Amino acid sequence: MTSPARPRRLVCEVFDRAMRRARIHAHWHVARRVLATPPIIPRDDGVIVLSMIGTRTLIPYLVAIKSFHHRLAMGRIVLIDDGSLTDDDRRILTQHCGAPHIIPIAAIDTGDCPRGGTWERLLVLLDLRANHYVVQLDSDTVTLGDIAEVRAAIADNHNFMLLGGPDSQAVGIQRLPDFVKWKYPGGPVAPPAHMQALIESRYAAYPEADRHCYVRASSGFAGFARGGASGRREATTFSRHAERLVGMATWSKWGSEQVTSNFLLANEPDTRILPYSGYYNYWRTPVTGDERLVHFVGTHRYSDGVYRRMTARAIDRLKQPRAD
Repeated sequence: MTSPARPRRLVCEVFDRAMRRARIHAHWHVARRVLATPPIIPRDDGVIVLSMIGTRTLIPYLVAIKSFHHRLAMGRIVLIDDGSLTDDDRRILTQHCGAPHIIPIAAIDTGDCPRGGTWERLLVLLDLRANHYVVQLDSDTVTLGDIAEVRAAIADNHNFMLLGGPDSQAVGIQRLPDFVKWKYPGGPVAPPAHMQALIESRYAAYPEADRHCYVRASSGFAGFARGGASGRREATTFSRHAERLVGMATWSKWGSEQVTSNFLLANEPDTRILPYSGYYNYWRTPVTGDERLVHFVGTHRYSDGVYRRMTARAIDRLKQPRAD
């Protein structure tokens, strides 16, 4: 006999999927207005804003990069093509982003690190930082206010990080054993837990754990100082150790690049943590109106109309001179 709850649950799931499709369509309709905004004027000032995009993320990316560059007023753009950019996409990027340098993903050697899962982006970033300050910017971010902390970090040549949640703000960067005690008091978690939890909960077994640090953050928005201590060698070393802790199959899953980015930045001196009240990941939390940069992670990107409304607000501000 079928439980009465099952049909109701199925109806709710169908309704939720339909509403999500409607929100995606509404967001896309608003986001396309970015094509009518002034083009970016790149600056050869030692700052690079790096992103990996494809044809499906082109329009959201233009909102992300234009709203960010409008406030930053620094840098030129380098892109990694995920293999799907069309000739028309490239024409649009040339028109709106100052003819950015575009690197085909197939041309990037990941060495002993995994392929896919944005590892190509991280390794290119680590190469570029030898001579440039590099900002990693995801296409699902929207910049809405003054980003003075970001400009200050760049001016001082310090790294910056966007935290994963408000709980990380309270504890900051911790030694690996302390991080594990705080985040995973019950010890290592088991599958089918998310890959990030699987590796993080095993950090106490990382070689010389007491000498290394970590903070739960997002690689969707991060700043890597010019000439910083971490490069491909450090990323590869961490990747090998992490693979030994969780196995190749787990380490090859989506999320290992973000864990690596967090680890590298947490272990460099003078890394700054952006205040979560102004720079945050959207987990369907109340909107205050004081947001500076919001990262719309996939889980709740289209759970409501906030992404669409913030996109509209950012596009409207692109037509105005910077107030800061």
